[in-house]
Amino acid sequence: MIIAESKPLAEIAALIKNARKILLVGCGGCVSVCLAGGEKETGILASELRMLRQVEGNPLETIEVTLTRQCDPEYVEMLANHLTEDIDCIVSLACGVGVQFLAERYQKWVVPALNTKFAGGTVEHGVWEERCGLCGECILYKTGGICPIIRCSKSILNGPCGGSQNGKCEINPDTPCAWQLIYDRLQALDKLDLLLELEPLKDWSQSRDGGPRKVVREDVKLD
Repeated sequence: MIIAESKPLAEIAALIKNARKILLVGCGGCVSVCLAGGEKETGILASELRMLRQVEGNPLETIEVTLTRQCDPEYVEMLANHLTEDIDCIVSLACGVGVQFLAERYQKWVVPALNTKFAGGTVEHGVWEERCGLCGECILYKTGGICPIIRCSKSILNGPCGGSQNGKCEINPDTPCAWQLIYDRLQALDKLDLLLELEPLKDWSQSRDGGPRKVVREDVKLD
C-alpha cells in the first residue's frame, strides 16, 4: 500500500491562510490504514485548523468528507454534492494521486495535507516499511520474495557486495544485508541454483520512460 504521513500543522495552515471555508477530504484507502488520512484523521485536522484560526481571530469554516478512495473517479464524483460556491479550497488527506484526481475533476484549489512516502507494509503496529520501488520489472520470483532494489542499500541485482559483515549492511549496521536474506531464503527453499543466473542490467525505462506510466486491461476496458 501507499504510505504517507501528515504535513506539519503550521505548513497546512499556511497553505490555506486566505481561505474562509474549506472542504477536507479524507481517503478510506491506504492512508487510512497507515493512520494518516482516514475519517478520524480528517476530523482531527479540521478541529486543529479551526482552533488555530480561532486563536488568530480569523475563524475558519470546515466541511469534512471521507471518500472510499480518492484514486478512483467513481468515488471522486461523489464529492460534487459537497462543493458549494463558497468553498475556497479543498484539503486532500490522500496520497499524491488522490490530490491530482481531485484537482483534475474540480475547478477548486486543492492542497495536500500529507507527504507521500513510499509503497510498503506494516511490520509492527505503528511501523511501516518500504518494500517495493514500483520499478516495473519484478524479479521477486528469483530472489525468494525479497526485493533487492529496495531492501539492498545499493540496489544490487547480483549480490552481495563485498562490504556486508555478519549479515548486516555496511551502510547501516542496523540494516540486514538483503542478499544475505535472499541467500538464506533460497537455501531454505532448496532453490540456490537461481543465484547462478546472472540478472542483466536493469532497464530503468520501464519505471521512468518520459511520462506517466499506464496499465491497460483490454478485457475490462470500456469502449
